[in-house]
Amino acid sequence: MTRLREPGQRRRQVEVQRFQSNRRLVAAALRAGRHKTPMYGFLDVDVTLARRLLAAASPPSSMTAFLAASVARAAAGHPEVHAYRDWRGRLVTHHFADVSIMVEIATPQGPFPMPHTLHDADIRSVRDLSGELHRVKTEPLAAPSARWAERYGPWATRIPGAIPAVYAVMARSIASRRQIGTIAVTSIGMFGGGAGYGLTPLTLMSLELIVGGISQQPRIVDGQVEARDVLNLTLAIDHDVVDGAPAARFAAELRGIVETAAVLTDPVGVTCPPGQDAVPVSARSRRPGRPGAGTSRRR
Repeated sequence: MTRLREPGQRRRQVEVQRFQSNRRLVAAALRAGRHKTPMYGFLDVDVTLARRLLAAASPPSSMTAFLAASVARAAAGHPEVHAYRDWRGRLVTHHFADVSIMVEIATPQGPFPMPHTLHDADIRSVRDLSGELHRVKTEPLAAPSARWAERYGPWATRIPGAIPAVYAVMARSIASRRQIGTIAVTSIGMFGGGAGYGLTPLTLMSLELIVGGISQQPRIVDGQVEARDVLNLTLAIDHDVVDGAPAARFAAELRGIVETAAVLTDPVGVTCPPGQDAVPVSARSRRPGRPGAGTSRRR
């Protein structure tokens, strides 16, 4: 508890430190999205069923992995919401969903929000995605982005224009986008506790899901008022590439997927013929027969 005293009784110190290279990377990523026109939507979704199923899993799966799978499943059905423009101004649409997750790791310069891409998140199980996120948190250098930041970040941020040039290539290159993804999920509210929406600017991604706070709120279920776990979500979509009506349809589908915990009850989102198992998917594989899978030209 801070003890009150007269202003003249304390020493008014000002500390000046060097702006660390990891923060320069974050600042450059934020500036990379300044040309986008963001369109925001606010959702409050019932995650009571999802939390119960996640807790019952062995080992328990993470809410972040569940939301990544959910937004990826919805975006795969509405690919226009995570489209982007290439070097020639053409509209590029991915018919698969790669999700970039911000994972906070410890570095010699302090905590750093490291982006990690969950490839094919729309057709992978929540358990698989949760296990990958856990491995990245426990072994950060296993992620390519962490190795790049540690090896090249300190000197690259000292070269004028180097980092903006890197982000410009990542934003427009189809080959780069196949590696870094087109969707971002950031969990702001999980650190604050209680209800509340998060709000961030768009960076490289055309679609971003900002996870806010969670609280118990009354909801009508089968004609009865019940206390339910309600999660606040914010959607940020690049208005330059998609209009409000398609974005609204995407938001409605995302709500349905989250509230019914569809990615937990129907892990791969496909109906298999009797006696045939779902196609197993590795972290970087493409499911045979997916529209557009492996057909985009590299730029």
